[in-house]
Amino acid sequence: MTHELKKIFAAFETSITQDTKCVLATVVALEGSSYRRPGVRMLLLDDGKMVGAVSGGCVEKEVQHQAESVFKSQIAKVMVYDGRYRLGCEGILYILLEPFEPPTALQKAFKAAVAQRASIKIDSYFERAHGENGDYGSVFHFGGNSHILNPNKKPNTTMEVFEHEMEACFRLFVIGAEHDAVQLCAFAAMAGWEVTVVADPKEEKTLADFPGALHLLNTDAEQLLLTIDQQSAVVLMTHSYVKDLKYLIALKEENPAYIGLLGPARRREKLFNELLERSPGITAEFLEVIHGPAGINVGAETPQEIAISIMAEILAVVNQTEPILLKTKEGSIHS
Repeated sequence: MTHELKKIFAAFETSITQDTKCVLATVVALEGSSYRRPGVRMLLLDDGKMVGAVSGGCVEKEVQHQAESVFKSQIAKVMVYDGRYRLGCEGILYILLEPFEPPTALQKAFKAAVAQRASIKIDSYFERAHGENGDYGSVFHFGGNSHILNPNKKPNTTMEVFEHEMEACFRLFVIGAEHDAVQLCAFAAMAGWEVTVVADPKEEKTLADFPGALHLLNTDAEQLLLTIDQQSAVVLMTHSYVKDLKYLIALKEENPAYIGLLGPARRREKLFNELLERSPGITAEFLEVIHGPAGINVGAETPQEIAISIMAEILAVVNQTEPILLKTKEGSIHS
């Protein structure tokens, strides 16, 4: 959800130049089931524009309507949306609507946290009752420092609080520059992942060749320097056995959540054998995060379908979830 919050702050910066008021909508509680869980946010502007969504699209018009009083009074409120008789989700949503005009110090702290890949915590104080209340509001926490969203009105911390901690944006390192790499970049960017492409300098690629990518590194394996954490995945798709082997050797000290290899299982085994020959000290933990052939078996054929298959496997690995058909899953969808 951090990537959604990034869009909200970016939209606010644009709104300042247009003298537009903003309201932040946050799902702070849920009874039953819903399309999205508590913590999802959207920004509403008084010119009618919306950034993000708190549902699949069925609640947003009512949120916009309820936000009108907040634009006028600049007093936070909670709206209660009962979808049991209108939606397929069968849940009651409690949505906090509050004026969104973060002070400069909060904006700078947010940008610094994103750049440093630090966690972000937000405490939202509210009551489960429809209506305005000047004691409602949110507090942002970055690295031990706290910032009140609306400093002119400190929220009442004795109220019910929704505590939401968000990890850094998920990152994807795509090593390769062929057509399938372009498709994977595009789909990953749409999912809010921060994408970095690594391409052989001889291919003479530019960032414009990879829509959705944030960074392009024109470097070979011998010069590769990446900062990879557990909120990161790597997909090797150079279509060259020799290059894939060299990049694997270069990555052997890293600790990503996932490494994907294109190609059949016999190619993976050949890579593993040669990797162990060249780097006998390589750890079992590193080998365990390597998945090849990359992707989930969904009958993918086209580059676009293969990209979806790979992303699905990454999500399953990161979320420690066994892929199944939801119609066969017992219990709630999000459990």
